[in-house]
Amino acid sequence: MQVDDALLKRLEKLSFLTIDDEKREEIIAQLSGIVEFVDNLSELNTENVDENFALSDSGTPTREDKSVCDSAINDDILKNAPRSEEHFFIVPKIIE
Repeated sequence: MQVDDALLKRLEKLSFLTIDDEKREEIIAQLSGIVEFVDNLSELNTENVDENFALSDSGTPTREDKSVCDSAINDDILKNAPRSEEHFFIVPKIIE
């Protein structure tokens, strides 16, 4: 897959991003490098590799779900809010 200016324009449109003209060549080079790396992966011989070789029979380790409330963290966050009251953010009413 060739990354060129036309593809970059299409990616800009799809992602709702705007790339400056002076950064276009750099972005194209970076995207080309990523595509080359992924293309290299397709050359790997995985014919004799078991499809479940990386899966563990034990499953995903879990932990007990405990709620933790550290009021110091809450206070640090709320001190940056324009308005707060009783450990809550005060926001403008938008529905009447």
